[in-house]
Amino acid sequence: MKTIIYPERNDWELLCKRPVINRSDLYDAVKAILQNVKLNGDFALYELEKKFDGAVLKNLKVSHAEIEGSAGRIPENLKKSINIAKTNIEKFHKSQLISEKPVETSPGVRCWRRNSPIENVGLYIPGGTAPLFSTVLMLAIPAKIAGCKEIILCSPPDKSGNINPLILYTASISGVRNIFKIGGAQAIGAMAYGTESIPKTYKVFGPGNQFVTKAKEMVQSEGVSIDMPAGPSEVLIIADSSADPSFIASDLLAQAEHGPDSQVVLVTNDPEKIKKVKLETNKQLKLLPRKEIASKALKNSLLILLNSIAECVEFSNNYAPEHLIISTSEPRILAENVTNAGSVFIGQYSCESAGDYASGTNHTLPTNRFARNFSGVSVDSFMRKITYQEISPEGLKNLGCVIEQMAEAESLTGHKNAVTIRLNSLKNA
Repeated sequence: MKTIIYPERNDWELLCKRPVINRSDLYDAVKAILQNVKLNGDFALYELEKKFDGAVLKNLKVSHAEIEGSAGRIPENLKKSINIAKTNIEKFHKSQLISEKPVETSPGVRCWRRNSPIENVGLYIPGGTAPLFSTVLMLAIPAKIAGCKEIILCSPPDKSGNINPLILYTASISGVRNIFKIGGAQAIGAMAYGTESIPKTYKVFGPGNQFVTKAKEMVQSEGVSIDMPAGPSEVLIIADSSADPSFIASDLLAQAEHGPDSQVVLVTNDPEKIKKVKLETNKQLKLLPRKEIASKALKNSLLILLNSIAECVEFSNNYAPEHLIISTSEPRILAENVTNAGSVFIGQYSCESAGDYASGTNHTLPTNRFARNFSGVSVDSFMRKITYQEISPEGLKNLGCVIEQMAEAESLTGHKNAVTIRLNSLKNA
């Protein structure tokens, strides 16, 4: 980890830049995959799965028997934990269902909004070395609460053509039945364009590697909505002298083990804290099964000493982290000053792992400074907001001349006439 002592403000912008894996050929590679899926449908998917995941598939769709059989392969204590997490996530997301009352903006003019669920949505769940079954809960539960009619889930199979049973079990208890054995950019293409087996979806959700991220970016330019721009996972911790170095080290490593391109950052006003966190991080790193991955991430990570905790908060707002942990003597007060963050964890016992799994908040969050203008996934992410207005004869009389004058000022006579004709009919009546 790099230690930065009292950086000048002019250097903050450079410190906020995320590590980037240079792949100049990424765009062309993903473009070819998407074009193949668009033109050749299921045939392309079978070929691409064989090429990239080493799986020779007989069917793309996971059978009912495979889904039902997954439950028997999960330990009972883990099932119990998953169901507790599911309950908490449901509680938090159900609280987001808010109906808005009509507003009378002028006498006789009523305006309101209504939630309308997106009918067809696609969820991508990474597999590989760390199958993210928790992401199934984070995406499927709000989709169900929102009322989406069709939920498609894609996840890469292993070389035997099987999806991890934890992903299948979690999908099953979350009410998802349309599950497909497809990974990578080809899965994003399948959900964006539709194939013989896979229905076209209107919005695609979920994290993934650089190929998945680039594919989401590219299909968005073709009119398919996505949840948010996504990149490697990240955490920033604000700590003062009261913070426990072992807690901080554990939180840094929890994010670092996601992948070699993850970034973890500590900002503090306590020089001793940096020394102690360094020692504790090295100590805990040796015990991690994924220490090689975490070690690579730590090379791109930062320990920053600033003049005050107020400066730490200011730097954090500039950095706009996906996850922000505030481990100080008065964390709630500092939390009120946070303007840019995906999700905030207040106090030394609010570890980021809680949000990843079971506290109830959503862990699908904006990365790479997109917390400055994006929110994390919520029930609203699966909704459209349709506005309505109802104008009575009285309302048109009250507002008509305003509309006429504004339309005439913009030289849009047709707009003016639509009002004038109605006003004249009311006069004649």
